[in-house]
Amino acid sequence: MPPPSLARLHNLATQLRIDSVRSTTEAGSGHPTTCLSAADVVAALFFAEMRFDPSDPRHPEADRFVLSKGHAAPLLYAAWAAAGAFPRERLLDLRKLSSDLEGHPTPRLPFVDVATGSLGQGLAAGVGIALNARRLESDYRTYVMLGDGESAEGAVWEAAEVAAFHGLDNLCGITDVNALGQSRGTMFGHDVGAFVARWRAFGWHAVAVDGHDMTAILAAFDEARATTGRPTMIVARTLKGKGVSLFEGQDNWHGKPVKPGADFDRAIAELEGQMVATDDLPPAIRRPGRRRDEGPLPDFAARMPAPAYTKGSHVATREAYGSALVALGAIDRRVVALDADVKNSTFSEHFEKAYPDRFYQAFIAEQAMVGAAMGLASRGAVPFPSSFACFLERASDFVRMAGISGLNVKLAGSHAGVSIGEDGPSQMALEDLAMMRAVPNATVFYPCDAVSTERLMALAAATPGPVYLRTTRPKTPVVYDAGDTFVVGGSKVLRASDADVATIVAAGITVFEALRAYEELAKSGVNVRVIDAYSIQPVDRSALLEAARDTGFRVITVEDHYAAGGLGDAVSEALGARGFHIVRLAVREIPRSGPPAALLDKYGISARAIVDAVRSFGT
Repeated sequence: MPPPSLARLHNLATQLRIDSVRSTTEAGSGHPTTCLSAADVVAALFFAEMRFDPSDPRHPEADRFVLSKGHAAPLLYAAWAAAGAFPRERLLDLRKLSSDLEGHPTPRLPFVDVATGSLGQGLAAGVGIALNARRLESDYRTYVMLGDGESAEGAVWEAAEVAAFHGLDNLCGITDVNALGQSRGTMFGHDVGAFVARWRAFGWHAVAVDGHDMTAILAAFDEARATTGRPTMIVARTLKGKGVSLFEGQDNWHGKPVKPGADFDRAIAELEGQMVATDDLPPAIRRPGRRRDEGPLPDFAARMPAPAYTKGSHVATREAYGSALVALGAIDRRVVALDADVKNSTFSEHFEKAYPDRFYQAFIAEQAMVGAAMGLASRGAVPFPSSFACFLERASDFVRMAGISGLNVKLAGSHAGVSIGEDGPSQMALEDLAMMRAVPNATVFYPCDAVSTERLMALAAATPGPVYLRTTRPKTPVVYDAGDTFVVGGSKVLRASDADVATIVAAGITVFEALRAYEELAKSGVNVRVIDAYSIQPVDRSALLEAARDTGFRVITVEDHYAAGGLGDAVSEALGARGFHIVRLAVREIPRSGPPAALLDKYGISARAIVDAVRSFGT
């Protein structure tokens, strides 16, 4: 099919503007002005530049488009409707409860890879999508549209550095410089030179264009495609509200649709009057190449080799994480690893040595790392991003959006809790379980030994959606046999008798404190049940209920975490208001530096504290 004429592209851009105004007015809310500023670029992108199939938006060889400035969703929907992905009349369902055309894009729509709208995240996702093309040795390209306002987000520049480091010449960004934010003019207004200078300083090829000059836009895309060794940023100077005199270039119109009535009628008439004479051919769409599917994921849990640890030996769960990651990488090439310059502490370096082409270093840029993992997952990879658990919390908004997207991201946080010792509170993740448990449909594992770590890693790879695995710094005894099995939502009863007077529920490092408490209490003839709640979310409700009933409705939870949101909350929610006496041992103040054992004791989560809690029941 011949390339579309400039006149046809002009009319397509005008149609996108009309549809954006119509849909937001019908919805009574939305952001038409930011749609109108970017309409020319989007028309050029969809109908002259990208290769895609409107009937198969998830085609693995299709070029990808991430709308980082997600509030321009009506423009995205209008473009896909114009391409024939769905009837244009459905655009009027924008923001309705019954419609997937939501206020900001989510992957409920087949042409959306990652949810956007939390500004500053799209470029990092684009990095991951571009890395995935490299993994597949595919020539698909990735395009990301950012707003000039969102470019104030630090996460944008984290992603910029990572993209430049990896030389992602298959990645092209577009910054829509319309000069107006939500509450006032943007930081640099229409100074496109300031943006060009910044992107070049970050190692990108950057080119400034008039974002309403179709010839210039097409030339910029040609230049981006011809650039090798580094990504390209097209800096497009535009007018917010372009084409409608009511609000073109006017402040205080962000997030405000045109009201029905005279203003709406004039706006539509004005836009319709901008149509020019051209042929009636349908929009020209460049199609992707031959489809190459990777097929369904294997049964990781079934194919994972048996752990090779000796019971009673001491191994840090973070080291077992690295070994398990290598084993998973051998099972399927879609398993990839990312790290934030702590690979020798998380032990993801084992994966890098085994599969260097599937290991992606983000350096100390946890937001970019998690965002890239989101992009990789959206295209079929199974990414394991890892860092110290406390630093993963910096990427909490990315984790939240990964949950909204339902992406198959497998996060691993090491060095959790006061048990890390002398490094002090800034390094002690004590909120991470709460963060991950708050994400709907996220699975949270906290293994206590090397065997359970490897088994839970296989489950993480096999479990759809976000998974978090918490590992610890100190070496811990191997308590499980290689043949022991683990399940999502399961637990293990480590000590039990018919005479148990209380149940101790622990996870990770506190399992060993619970076992020491068991031994101490047994010396005085007091029997307790000890449960390893390795699955924090979902938690093993049935096993907890059974144990509580068997032990006089007396339950103690003990966790190396703050009291809010962690194991104690999970167990309390599972047991509910059933008359159980639940004592929750947790870190209840900001800790200090010190030896791990001393810190566990000082903050009330040691064996001694557990023994005292059991005796407080009067047993």
